[in-house]
Amino acid sequence: MADDNPAVSTDSSELQQRRNAWLQQQLAGRRNQIRPPGLLAVGKLVQLTGLTLVAEGCSAPVGSRCLVDVDQQQAMETEVVGFRGERLFLMPVTRVQSVRPGAEVRPLRERPFVKVGPELLGRLIDACGETIDNSGSIELATRYPLIGPAINPYQRLPIRQPLDVGIRVINSMFTIGRGQRVGLFAGSGVGKSVLLGQMTRFTDADVVVVGLIGERGREVREFIEDILGPEGRRKAVIVASPADDPPLMRIHGAWRATAIAEYFRDQGQNVLLLMDSLTRFAQAQRELALAIGEPPVSKGYPPSVFALLPQLVERAGNGTERNGGSITAFYTVLAEGDDQQDPIADASRAILDGHIVLSRSMAQSGIFPAVSVEESISRVMNNIVDPAHMKLSSQFKNVLSTYEKNRDLITVGAYRKGGDPLVDYAIDKRAQMVKFIQQGMNEAVGLDASHRLLADLLKDHPRT
Repeated sequence: MADDNPAVSTDSSELQQRRNAWLQQQLAGRRNQIRPPGLLAVGKLVQLTGLTLVAEGCSAPVGSRCLVDVDQQQAMETEVVGFRGERLFLMPVTRVQSVRPGAEVRPLRERPFVKVGPELLGRLIDACGETIDNSGSIELATRYPLIGPAINPYQRLPIRQPLDVGIRVINSMFTIGRGQRVGLFAGSGVGKSVLLGQMTRFTDADVVVVGLIGERGREVREFIEDILGPEGRRKAVIVASPADDPPLMRIHGAWRATAIAEYFRDQGQNVLLLMDSLTRFAQAQRELALAIGEPPVSKGYPPSVFALLPQLVERAGNGTERNGGSITAFYTVLAEGDDQQDPIADASRAILDGHIVLSRSMAQSGIFPAVSVEESISRVMNNIVDPAHMKLSSQFKNVLSTYEKNRDLITVGAYRKGGDPLVDYAIDKRAQMVKFIQQGMNEAVGLDASHRLLADLLKDHPRT
């Protein structure tokens, strides 16, 4: 007998509707979790302006790679650097050659990575990781992301241990800490490459990673053979991306050098990272950003340049307690026209742990390394040397500054000895202080010896 109770029918109908709704919700959730074996759509090349390629008909995230068919046997690797509507902006990872309109553009699933391993020691590679030293290829099994994650700042070990770089004026006046990031600010032709080579040979580090980014091609072999030398090369990895490389290759050269340094740091080793130069890295990013339409904001530099600099620099430094390794980094910053207020120089000073300025006037006077003691500073020196050392460093700067302030009076003979004891002392010590700053290319002076020589120089300071 059928149930004629209308209340029961209504309740049963509502229950069934709720059950159906719940089932649909569950099915929708499961459907979203199912990832079909996605087929990447192949697009085509519709525009080439400068080094910027424009593709349509395909989709890929920024930072991923695409292959552009050059001919039936060869494809050019590119990276997605932006998009507008349905169009992708691509930049070549290698040199542009034989590109034709309508060429197929095939997105790749894999994100860019770096092959690393101890086999890299003593080798010279390009920005793509290929060996260019005529010593055969390298088989590497370990892979690191090209742009890896930054370390949690709270988990990073503090800088507490001094690092001997073998340069007397730096060891004594601007003591470097293990894990510090330092800028080497200089105009062109004042000896920054020579100073880098000295630190490469003399620094107490397990591994040295050198990034030659955007410099002249002839300087690569000169740096390796004349400045680095066989002894320095044995514990070094050199990544070279000269000025004629596309901008993306120069950027990747800096990222690759940093990723290699991270690998050795994660093995618990103390790494010295030398990058010449941070300015060329910024200029490469400027070329790339302007090519895809980013507006300039400061002397032709777009905002992405100032966002990218700290991302690169912050990957260096001390590791965590788990691995105990460190990356002590020196970045050369080219002060164009010797202008220390250049946008890149100014931005770099703000994100680095100290800066060493090379003076053109000192270089022209034959003083090498041409370190300007008054303009240079180490922001961690207070934490790694004793108060007596800090006092000596301040006294040296004070004496040198006193002489410079009275240079004109001294030069024209207007100053009479006895007028000020500190000026008299500065005049007497001037030649010795210049000699203290000077150092031969093949002369190494350790930390303890540098401190002792500084103490001997200033033992008769009038305000000791």
